[in-house]
Amino acid sequence: MEYFYASLFLAVQLAVLGLNILGLPANWIMLGLAWLWGLIHPSLPLGWGFYAPLIAMAVAGEALEFGAQYVGTKKYGGSSKGNMGSFIGAIVGAIFCAPFLLGFGALVGAVGGAYLGCYAFERMHGRPSPEAWHAAKGAMWGRVLGFVVKIGLGGAMLALIARSVWPAEAARQAVVLLGF
Repeated sequence: MEYFYASLFLAVQLAVLGLNILGLPANWIMLGLAWLWGLIHPSLPLGWGFYAPLIAMAVAGEALEFGAQYVGTKKYGGSSKGNMGSFIGAIVGAIFCAPFLLGFGALVGAVGGAYLGCYAFERMHGRPSPEAWHAAKGAMWGRVLGFVVKIGLGGAMLALIARSVWPAEAARQAVVLLGF
């Protein structure tokens, strides 16, 4: 039964990881679920050595998601006003487009919102259209890279959680079967 519950928990964690695509704080939810698992199973040695890397990866995911957008906008010649527009556009786009495409509209809305927000703010502050489009392209690609990095860090969190949650006896048997 222990294997069944561990498998079910890891399947839920994998499903939660997919919530990143919908613009939800999936990495934080995964961390919270891991904490609950530790409370339910007090015999597991899940201390700060387990939680600290998970917290660090969740924080890094959020920072890199927005940091990549910021750097992308700057690299493509965007101003600080264009960057502000890209952040506002990404948030507004994700919120307003979330009901579409079964929730996947949040991803499209965030990427498109970053692009349009940057373009609109650059144009409002006197930048010529070709320069504004170029800066907006940087905001869009930065946002995409930020999503990818955040989801990758969530996958790493899932791997750490799976290693700690899966019954130790099964892990030892797998190592023996594989010949390691």
